[in-house]
Amino acid sequence: MNEGIYNPFTLKGRKVLVTGASSGIGQGIAIACSQAGASVILNGRNETRLAETIALMKEGEHRIVTADLTDALSVKDAVSMLPGLDGIVHCAGIGQRIPCRELREDDIDEVMNTNFKAPVMLQAEILRQKKMNREGSIVFIASIAAESPSMGNAVYSASKGAIISYANCLGVELAPRHIRVNCISPAMVRTGLIFKGAVTEEALKADEARYPLKRYGTPKDIAYLTVYMLSEASAWMTGSNVKITGGANSLINNGLY
Repeated sequence: MNEGIYNPFTLKGRKVLVTGASSGIGQGIAIACSQAGASVILNGRNETRLAETIALMKEGEHRIVTADLTDALSVKDAVSMLPGLDGIVHCAGIGQRIPCRELREDDIDEVMNTNFKAPVMLQAEILRQKKMNREGSIVFIASIAAESPSMGNAVYSASKGAIISYANCLGVELAPRHIRVNCISPAMVRTGLIFKGAVTEEALKADEARYPLKRYGTPKDIAYLTVYMLSEASAWMTGSNVKITGGANSLINNGLY
């Protein structure tokens, strides 16, 4: 009897929440999860853009839950609408480039509230409302910037270092329920928001050419690694921070990162 080919990477039958799903890496992850068979709950603040993401996904039981993750009441209401989750991908975040001497308190709050406080409080609310299933998987999209200093990137780098440290503690706390917690730390990934136009295309191409694989990453590159972390294929993996850099580890400190 032919029972088909065993696929440990499938997400069939799993419900996965992806934050920041309206664009960039989050959009790529939502699409890849749908292709792997998951029912995806897409989160963001712009329902129109989230609907555009769904239009790019493989058909399935997907849904949109809009919420401002920096607002406690909005988070509580959004979590109450969630089903039991088998996977969570914390991808929502912002970048910033301001020299240390020019930083103001509002600059720090803007980045830390979005990149660190928001995912931490969202995760806390999900656990309080018992929306995370046993043997699930939680993935945080961090950044190689946490270990790769560059000018103007201090607060962003700090926010990603903080989320990695938090994820390590969360993984220890959730291990008795066999819930896995891991991070992904990409180097430069080409998205529509790369540096928000602050760097010329010529400068980006010159930096990109210094990578051993001669290109920046794409949302798909990060998405496929995320699918692996959400799937049964990574069942003995928790507390890890996987760097995906196109081989650029030795070059990062001298580049745009």
